[in-house]
Amino acid sequence: QVQLVESGGGLVQPGGSLRLSCAASGSIFRINAMGWYRQAPGKERELVAHITSAGSTNYAHSVKGRFTISRDNAKNTVYLQMNSLKPEDTAVYYCNADVISSRYSGFDYWGQGTQVTVSS
Repeated sequence: QVQLVESGGGLVQPGGSLRLSCAASGSIFRINAMGWYRQAPGKERELVAHITSAGSTNYAHSVKGRFTISRDNAKNTVYLQMNSLKPEDTAVYYCNADVISSRYSGFDYWGQGTQVTVSS
């Protein structure tokens, strides 16, 4: 079994910073890619940032220049450094991982989400 656990969310003022972490655990052979998604009230879930096993990244237009995604392959962990936060960044942030295990050649796993609230 594979489990993803997010942490690091909370309440921050506009212009502030937060660092999200997502650790994958279980019977993992390899993680091909990891990413962060978010869903705000009344909106659909959207991709925030994505990183491949080789370290290639891409970002949603709304967060480019403010957010940075990174990963520690030894720890099966992905991070999202969020700077210059805006109220419109308020959402539940979800971790995603494409995992290669002993049972599956590739399977998407999701964390339960962590709340990020940007407000003065």
